[in-house]
Amino acid sequence: MNPFRIRGLCAATHTPFAADGSLHLAAVEVQRDHLLARGVGQVFVGGSTGESHSLSLAERLALTERWTAAAKGTQLCVVVHVGSNCLTDAAELAAHAQRHGAAALGMLAPSYWKPRTVADLVACCELVARAAPALPFYFYDIPALTGVHLPMAEFLALAAPRIPNLNGIKFTNPDLMAYQLALRAGGGRFDLPWGCDEFFLAALALGAAGAVGSTFNFAPGVYQRLQAAFAAGDLATARAEQFRSVQLVEVLARRGYLGCAKALMVHLGVPVGPARLPNGNPDAAAVRAMFGELEQIGFFAWRDGAGPAVQ
Repeated sequence: MNPFRIRGLCAATHTPFAADGSLHLAAVEVQRDHLLARGVGQVFVGGSTGESHSLSLAERLALTERWTAAAKGTQLCVVVHVGSNCLTDAAELAAHAQRHGAAALGMLAPSYWKPRTVADLVACCELVARAAPALPFYFYDIPALTGVHLPMAEFLALAAPRIPNLNGIKFTNPDLMAYQLALRAGGGRFDLPWGCDEFFLAALALGAAGAVGSTFNFAPGVYQRLQAAFAAGDLATARAEQFRSVQLVEVLARRGYLGCAKALMVHLGVPVGPARLPNGNPDAAAVRAMFGELEQIGFFAWRDGAGPAVQ
């Protein structure tokens, strides 16, 4: 059997909320259809973009159930994020994802009481991964948000003999030296999907084959063209597409990235609703200004495109 791999684009999906902030699971099928129509066949559910730490355990379980049910009978591959400050909850989420047919798991490090050493981090991951031994397991490295700064090549070396289902790392860390070391750990056996959209071209140049990103929800064509151009050796086009990504991220981040990204999705007909506190949301004037800036950079003309077949 071929090992599980994240190849091409995997969209880090938003958790949909109603206007009052309650979970709005009816939007999941709209999200699914929106992505599949654009050639995106992999989703990372309930991660940072999915506001996992702002969801109750019951809500996270319900979100997994809805996405895995929505994927049945389609080409969609569902990776479920299960990380939590409470490792017992994380293990429950992992076992639940396995029961409901998820393709793989991801896990953030605990971030209130932080693992101080690589050994501590491996112990945390081992506890959770063994709750779903049939699923490929990815550690989700995003030190800018968790505050956990540990060497990922060392993590892979220590974790490999202790976590049989360890598959790799969702690498949301712009440290390209650390990325190269992790890519070569274990003779290159691990899958390391890239997680910083605005650095995707650099990661491709170093050996990345797939990526998990939030902007893939609303601008997949940029990255599909970027990846195709890179594969064809057309660096001028690849660089131009990467700069479009940078411009897009800059516009959204100016007023609060997550709230603006969700407002953009709503504008595109995908009812993901507002962000939950502690994330904020742009007011009507800010949304109008954001759309004006997006028009100026040509976003609505180049966000989509003829993408590759769903993988």
